[in-house]
Amino acid sequence: MTHSFLRLGALCLCTPLLVAACNDDPDPAFNTLPSGFNTPVLTTYDGTTDDLLTGGLGKTGIGSSTPPGFTDAVNPTAAELRRRAIYTNYRALADVSAAGGYGSLYGPNVAADGTVTVEEGKIAGREFIAFADDGTGRKNVGMMVQIPDTFDSNAACIVTAPSPGSRGIYGAIGTSGEWGLKHGCAVAYTDAGKGIGYHDLEADKVDLIDGRLVARATAGTQAHFASDLAGAALAAYNAQYPNRFAYKHAHSQQNPEKNWGKNVLDSIRFALWAINETHAAVDAGTGRRLRTYGAGNTTVIASSVSNGGGESLQAAEQDTEGLIDAVAVSEPNAQPASMTGVTVTEGATAVPVAGRPLADYFTYRMIYEPCAAISASAQAPTGVRPGWLGLGTGPAVANRVAGVELETIATNRCQSLADKDLVTGLTTAEQADAALAKMRAYGWTDANHNALHASHYRLADIYVAMSYVAAYGKFSVGDNVCGFSLANVDASGNVAAQVPATQAILFGIGNGLATGGDVIYNSSVGGAKQYHVGVSPSTNRIDGSLDGLLCLRDLVTGVDTVTGDALTGTPLANSVRVQAGLQEVLLTGNLRGKPAVIVTGRSDTLLPPNHTARAYAAYNKLVEGSASKLHYYEITNGQHFDAFNLAAGGVPGYDALFIPLHHYLNEALDLMWAHLKQQATLPPSQLVRTVPRGGTPGAAPAIGTSNVPGIATTPVAGDVITVTAGSIIIPD
Repeated sequence: MTHSFLRLGALCLCTPLLVAACNDDPDPAFNTLPSGFNTPVLTTYDGTTDDLLTGGLGKTGIGSSTPPGFTDAVNPTAAELRRRAIYTNYRALADVSAAGGYGSLYGPNVAADGTVTVEEGKIAGREFIAFADDGTGRKNVGMMVQIPDTFDSNAACIVTAPSPGSRGIYGAIGTSGEWGLKHGCAVAYTDAGKGIGYHDLEADKVDLIDGRLVARATAGTQAHFASDLAGAALAAYNAQYPNRFAYKHAHSQQNPEKNWGKNVLDSIRFALWAINETHAAVDAGTGRRLRTYGAGNTTVIASSVSNGGGESLQAAEQDTEGLIDAVAVSEPNAQPASMTGVTVTEGATAVPVAGRPLADYFTYRMIYEPCAAISASAQAPTGVRPGWLGLGTGPAVANRVAGVELETIATNRCQSLADKDLVTGLTTAEQADAALAKMRAYGWTDANHNALHASHYRLADIYVAMSYVAAYGKFSVGDNVCGFSLANVDASGNVAAQVPATQAILFGIGNGLATGGDVIYNSSVGGAKQYHVGVSPSTNRIDGSLDGLLCLRDLVTGVDTVTGDALTGTPLANSVRVQAGLQEVLLTGNLRGKPAVIVTGRSDTLLPPNHTARAYAAYNKLVEGSASKLHYYEITNGQHFDAFNLAAGGVPGYDALFIPLHHYLNEALDLMWAHLKQQATLPPSQLVRTVPRGGTPGAAPAIGTSNVPGIATTPVAGDVITVTAGSIIIPD
């Protein structure tokens, strides 16, 4: 690989749409860097020893259960961190087992036309990385552009790949990133103000853009993220709360989500600059690159999954310059600004609660979910029960956290809820049934949702609930919102010192939430504990820190969840902050007439369709009316975490229940590509009925094409999804 540094000025794209904006550009004919970007680093990969898509690992290396290592884990190199980040992020978003479809339905070796090859799928090309900032050194949004050597300068194209979840710039490399690279397009990545921005408060160390951990004083304004605590304030916090750390998404005090659309649009501008810098002609007189490529002659598809899908939707809504030609996203975090006049109907039944903001339904679920998970009805129609229940009961380590049985925590939660009159029932079984009924009434209506509450509670949901409330309220890490903080823990759930060999490689292994530690309930009776084993002061039980979770819920609603009384004093002031931040991130529903495709899994339990994709599709039709070109494809037996489908290393039971939703993102992108390039008609909105692999959980038979039927050009009547102004009707 080779590196070079590029020092240029500010960009104004002179397309016919932007002529007026170029009046202040002294050299509108020449390629100049977008305003606010620091000096990009360019690395060229040969496609043999290293590459854009797999970090030199190829299809075999990405599929291996043995991750790439480090010569010295305490002092990893930037190249080692990049390779590990690509490996981690690819596997976090895809089922990389052959039985699950890796290597046959998708994967580096599967060509753009779907042909399965014997190649490793390495892709040569150039990679540009830079920060975009507002001049303060506090935003430092990660930006990356990958341009494969197969880029066709006569048919320029860009695919966006903003990061899902809270991940860094490589977060979507295995999803829309892979699709774009295989099609010879430049891929525009951004961490959207999240990423692995880690601050070890005890040692006062932070990450650089390439992931290396250095002293905060050394990083200066080049820190990916540094908290607001410094000097005496930091020392005081460390004295009271030792060994804590902060993450950018939760603690930057920027509410990064409000700028997700801007970040994606900036990544497109960066990509256009990079394309011009590598493929435009050179002016003979000055030696400068001409500004040849712009919105008018470059096809741009906004894509990605989960938060990344929401980021691309937000960008399309905000695109006043015509930068984006089309949208194709999967399981997006789509939060409609209003559900007034909007209804969601499944079969013949209107969904009573739909279109709620993410912080609303996440703080709700965290209260009831563990109790609901132990209901006898918390299983799939086939009887499979993934999560800790699928691992059996008893002393198995996987059923315990910090030495306490998860079943015990859930049982205690049920009783605490009953004591507060939040569920009915005299027995644990009755209380669990009541909690599950509440979950179903609040939007988790798919039969498979019942089976996934255990694994989602265990593995995912607290990190979202805590982080987003903190982000929306723009709270400092020093605020310890609702008594929560982040720290490493020991086997008993007590706060422990950071492990240098772990924190030094967080860029390579982290997800931007609590990797490198866990959520701590500082207010636990007897002292700070890992949230699972936190003892609530109001119950004196190990009930998963219920008091802290009720506090998070109160901040979202402005009401005391237990009493129903309006908040007052400091809780009210904090709630006003959270609600204001939440309003900043809601989507307008106006995609500006752009052709768009949303794919989602009916069984998505993390971002349930009733609150996200279904609600947004109906809202979009209400807002845009006949101008709407949105097509909605819902996939049965598709859920949010394809990586959980792994028989080995996933969650037991997922392999038998679910198909890879990633396969349908690829199909959606293929359909949009054909629509843009060949004027092919996009199929109507529809339900795609897949066939689960079945068999023995943990040893499901290999997937085949019959398990994943295609999106139909003309769906049968019983599979048509009807979307009218403010209404969506989904077949049973």
